[in-house]
Amino acid sequence: MKIIRWIVATGLRIGLEILCRIEKKELEKVPATGPLIIFSNHTGMVEVPIVFSELLPRPVTGLAKIESWDNWFLRIIFDLFHIIPIKRGDADMEAMHSMLRVLDEGFILGMSPEGTRNKSGALLKAYPGVVILALKSNSPLMPVAHWGGEDFRSNLKRLKRTDFHIRSGRLFQLDARGEKVTKEVRQQMVDEMMYQLAMLLPPQYRGAYSDLANATEKYLRFID
Repeated sequence: MKIIRWIVATGLRIGLEILCRIEKKELEKVPATGPLIIFSNHTGMVEVPIVFSELLPRPVTGLAKIESWDNWFLRIIFDLFHIIPIKRGDADMEAMHSMLRVLDEGFILGMSPEGTRNKSGALLKAYPGVVILALKSNSPLMPVAHWGGEDFRSNLKRLKRTDFHIRSGRLFQLDARGEKVTKEVRQQMVDEMMYQLAMLLPPQYRGAYSDLANATEKYLRFID
């Protein structure tokens, strides 16, 4: 299975590098070992395979809605790369246990706090589910912002390469500072995370987090 994963991932990376001009140097900031939650914006269909394939050979996985397993092709690919199925709209404890397990095994886990693909390219208000995972696992987090991928389909139709930009932010952990982690605290934590992501994006992509003057860092403990 490892050989099959390597063949598929290598073919995917080569194909995407032909179709896209990928500005990937900032991925060198990603730690070489240890558990890590990477959180990013979700604008289209191409950013996940690009970032995924460029991070290999690090063990990398992510989440996908459980309905995706109804598609036989996606089921094969997702199972091959240990993608975790999640039931949207529910407190999916089975998915939470799977996420904690892969982090404990030293994986990079990719997540999108927006919860769904945004069609405009601008950030949506985030959901705080990633906060619970980060606190339970005590895993470091890193914002990885990207843009350009939202034009991939239209560029492909015109036989034009897509310029795909990637920016990586500072590594940090969430710290409740001894406070009770209420619903309001969880939302502030994820909003602080999203402002770190917004700072990496051009202004037109910042959406719900456009006003950087509102950014706080109360619950972020940066790792040098």
